[in-house]
Amino acid sequence: MSFILGKIFWLVAAPGNFLALLLVAGVVRLALSRGRRGFAWIATATFGLAAIAVLPIGEWLVLPLENRFPLPAPLANHVDGIIVLGGAVEDIIGEARATVALNEAAARLTDAELLARRYPSARILVSGGDRYLMATGFPEAGIMQRFLTERGIDAGRIIAESRSRTTYENAVFGREEAKPKPGETWLLVTSALHMPRAVGCFRQAGWMVLPYPVDYRTTGEFSAAPVFSLAHELTLVTAAMREWLGLAAYRLLGHTDALLPAAVP
Repeated sequence: MSFILGKIFWLVAAPGNFLALLLVAGVVRLALSRGRRGFAWIATATFGLAAIAVLPIGEWLVLPLENRFPLPAPLANHVDGIIVLGGAVEDIIGEARATVALNEAAARLTDAELLARRYPSARILVSGGDRYLMATGFPEAGIMQRFLTERGIDAGRIIAESRSRTTYENAVFGREEAKPKPGETWLLVTSALHMPRAVGCFRQAGWMVLPYPVDYRTTGEFSAAPVFSLAHELTLVTAAMREWLGLAAYRLLGHTDALLPAAVP
């Protein structure tokens, strides 16, 4: 139920959708009543889009998320397992084109392939079910498994968990499938901005993992320089707001161990 409610809420709350709805509502209200409120809604939506287009708001929102869990240095000498979360494939496009189609989070899979070669004895858990509100029948885990095996990774090393539709379910169902033993070292591979929520979920599920963030969207340094790119900044703002709202919701639901999980000292 939380998955369905989250998807419906995000249809309205996504920054681009919200500002567009506000703009349309303002125009409609203005056309019907010519009230001041219509002007206010139009002005608010216009100002919001202009601010996102000019200011690096996306970077400001993403930066604290990406900097929360730095890459481990040095990497562990021995790794028992590698966890790869879904979100890097375009399942509908891939099925239509008879290939594996990757999106902007492709580093989740490409870096996982490199790690699989670096640690040839490690098991690989690919976790991801059907991510759409209306199920397509193409779970991400199967597509991720195909990506890795087509590049020479032994299929016998791969555990495909295809039931999960949320990050919390990635942790719970993934642990059930992988059955990690006490003292084992498992790397968690996901986008850097998604890592705080992911780590919080795995900790709450009782699985202590070693974060391996990928798919960075910022340099890691604060900047106030204007950007003048609505498309780029709106994409960043949308990704960041999804994570910040997700962190708040997951904490309220008890799916994470903290509002903004941090690295263990």
